[in-house]
Amino acid sequence: MSLKFGTSGLRGLSVDLKGRPSYVYASAFAVFLLRSGLAKVGDRVLVAYDFRESSPAIAANVLAAVRDHGLVAVDCGLIPTPALAFYGFQTGAASMMVTGSHIPADRNGIKFYLPDGEIAKPDELAILAIANELHDIAIPAPSAGTDFDNGSGEATSLFLRRNQSLLATNALAGMRVGNYQHSTVARDMLSEILRYYGAEVVDLGRSTDFIPVDTEAVSQATLDLLKAWAGEHSLDAIISADGDGDRPLIADEYGEPVSGDLCGLIAARFLGADAIVTPITSNSGIDRGGFAQVIRTRVGSPYVIAGMQDALNGSAGVVGFEANGGTLTASTFAVAGGDLLPLPTRDSFLPILAVLSSARAAGLTLSDLKAGLGLPVTAADRLENYATERSTALMAKLRGSEEQLRQFVEPLGELAGIDETDGLRVALSSGKIVHFRPSGNAPEMRCYVEDTNAESARRLLDDGLRLLREFRA
Repeated sequence: MSLKFGTSGLRGLSVDLKGRPSYVYASAFAVFLLRSGLAKVGDRVLVAYDFRESSPAIAANVLAAVRDHGLVAVDCGLIPTPALAFYGFQTGAASMMVTGSHIPADRNGIKFYLPDGEIAKPDELAILAIANELHDIAIPAPSAGTDFDNGSGEATSLFLRRNQSLLATNALAGMRVGNYQHSTVARDMLSEILRYYGAEVVDLGRSTDFIPVDTEAVSQATLDLLKAWAGEHSLDAIISADGDGDRPLIADEYGEPVSGDLCGLIAARFLGADAIVTPITSNSGIDRGGFAQVIRTRVGSPYVIAGMQDALNGSAGVVGFEANGGTLTASTFAVAGGDLLPLPTRDSFLPILAVLSSARAAGLTLSDLKAGLGLPVTAADRLENYATERSTALMAKLRGSEEQLRQFVEPLGELAGIDETDGLRVALSSGKIVHFRPSGNAPEMRCYVEDTNAESARRLLDDGLRLLREFRA
């Protein structure tokens, strides 16, 4: 069976999650909540899901499992993950999101949230142990779902109010923004928020089929769409999000994406943060961004959240973000409409609004705003269907000896330094950076690079991917 915990909850093939497994894992989470005292019989547990074909059936099993363990199952329907999580945090309810995020449509997963935040790595182990206990549990016949409470409207209204407090009235007036809607559950809410702030919104590419959009490694097909739309509709920007709406995609007036880590950096500056937490894969130039504290972590929101908690001990304003653009807050920040309460899980709405409003307030195009940061140029991509055994063998070989690593990267340049925080981040004597990392969510191998300009970064990325393709275990 393909199911396992990765950097964003439980993930695996949809066929492996349907039926008994989704009921068992949801039951395990319910039992975990009850045993740990994080919930008691009669408490509410929220459930939402994305547009994947397999998601409604999996969500029905999850809701049934919650109900069967004496908890009140609340069906929040098709809403973004940050909206579900924020609703849970504000009402003291645990929650589960059925989503595979950006990974292919034949895969799916479940994200688990405690009443006050994401589950941590020790919680994952506890849930797995309980799932093993419940392996042979009887599951009920499929339910029509009419006996579940409905929480979609309240969750949506609460999240809209949060985002309607971020900016001043008409802060985006005069901007013409495309919304690549594809199959993200954030699509309608994003358009509503942008129009609320006065932007002229052009809805683009809405799909009834699920389209996996990876905001960290934007496919060539998506790039081609963005560039065509930018010219055809004379857009100032194009925005979008991944399947469950917790990672933003922002492109400038030419359809060129603003990398996710730069979106997070702009959001942190927008909020006036004095400490930021971000994985080792984010742009190295962020360390010179003028913040009082920069903490680097492994990839994955659990590690970022742990780093944010550490930063709270000595900082008043703490923001976290990942190279995929998902932005988290650990502190309360003063914004145009009052206090912005903490949301310690990935959110695509905050960085989208921060980037657009920062450009508008400064009278800059998005491309000029991006260039003005003066950071190295980054690029990233992934090789799909890269067997876990193959990536494990590659990492073992490269970590086996410095000489083996030196020989492997020789076509890219001379080895100058190594960082093994997560995967292998290789500094070359030319100043370039190449980072190889197996995905924690799927059988994929990722490559991240840094260079002085976009053209050379693209070449370096292509060369790095070629080395990964040619590796034989």
